[in-house]
Amino acid sequence: MQQRNNFLVGVILLIWFVISFVTNILGPLMPIIIETYGLSLTMAAFLPFSFFLAYGIMSVPAGMMIERLGEKKSMLIAFALNFSGALIFAFNPQYSMALASLFIIGIGMAMLQVIINPLMRTAGGEENFAFFSVMGQLVFGLASFVSPFVFTYLMKELAGQPVSNPLVSVLGGLVRDGLHWTALYWLFSVIFLVMLLMLALIKMPAVELKEDEKSGAASAYWELLGKRDVWLFFLGIVAYVGTEQSLANWMSEFLKRYHQVDPATDGANAVAWFWGLMTIGCLLGLVVLKLWDSKWILKIACVLSAIVLSAALLGSRELSLWAFPAAGFTISVMFSVVFSLALNSISRHHGSFSGILCSGIFGGALIPFIVGALGDWIGLRYALLFLYITLGYLFFIAAYAKPLVNNKTMTLKEIFSRKK
Repeated sequence: MQQRNNFLVGVILLIWFVISFVTNILGPLMPIIIETYGLSLTMAAFLPFSFFLAYGIMSVPAGMMIERLGEKKSMLIAFALNFSGALIFAFNPQYSMALASLFIIGIGMAMLQVIINPLMRTAGGEENFAFFSVMGQLVFGLASFVSPFVFTYLMKELAGQPVSNPLVSVLGGLVRDGLHWTALYWLFSVIFLVMLLMLALIKMPAVELKEDEKSGAASAYWELLGKRDVWLFFLGIVAYVGTEQSLANWMSEFLKRYHQVDPATDGANAVAWFWGLMTIGCLLGLVVLKLWDSKWILKIACVLSAIVLSAALLGSRELSLWAFPAAGFTISVMFSVVFSLALNSISRHHGSFSGILCSGIFGGALIPFIVGALGDWIGLRYALLFLYITLGYLFFIAAYAKPLVNNKTMTLKEIFSRKK
């Protein structure tokens, strides 16, 4: 049994926090970016497109690069990219620089996502891996919940004079052209620099990848890409991530357009609770998946999500402010269920298949872009109805999947009898 490195586990959890804190801030910013640069919805949609395009194209190459360079060098490269990406926009806050910045940061984040799970298994010990994986998801959710409130705090502080918080005052002094929201990118630059310096000083253990963590040979990818099921599950990940990011990125703009909600306060609050309720849903999902078959849970989640989406798009201001965050709860188990159904539906090359599935994160680029383009044509409310198609496809996956291994379930009686 390998010795647990609690300090390194803490560092990895911190990296999870940073990834989420930066990744999920775009939703609250979207209405302000649109207003700042006078963007159409299609032009605004290129922002998440740039970020998630990098995720999609880097997932498999990142795995290959990490196997060659090792975890520490790869993490240093990733945070150097993140630092550079944040800094180029902080110095030159133009729309074109925002696209470049998000693409570069997206590459760095994709690399970190590939590194972090094998490193956690090594640092925390295989016997604790499941526990620390759940802990990582909780930290990820916490950061997603906190980041919109940090944004709201910065906007309020910088709007008042004089600024009472000395750190915020320094960030405000670096802001160019009076664009207070860009102080976030100076904050990101500081965070990335601190992480870069800290990781440079840390000694990391050698990680021996398990077979299902290795990227695999090219022949394995070609074999998998010839299977219909691989493509169907890949599109399932595209559909899920596209649904999640469309809701997160467009809800604040929707609330502003149709219900005159301030994106810096109530809009950001809605996005925060979307991620917060998603985290709570993931925890509840751990229990529910012990009781019922995952395919039924996915079907129920799809139906509930469609109902909540209808309330968000067609309801009153109050109902919409409630329903958008609630959608985070109803979709919370979808990613893990689709991913596990996919891996349990093939008999080999799981590492390569995981890389293909992770490339489906490209859905976070594609679906919000489709919604934005449709929004310029028919209006954002009707454009978001496109998510019925993605939810419908996820329901199809639940009905179609025939896993070689089903998730293990227990009755309530069995659960309580084990505790005695």
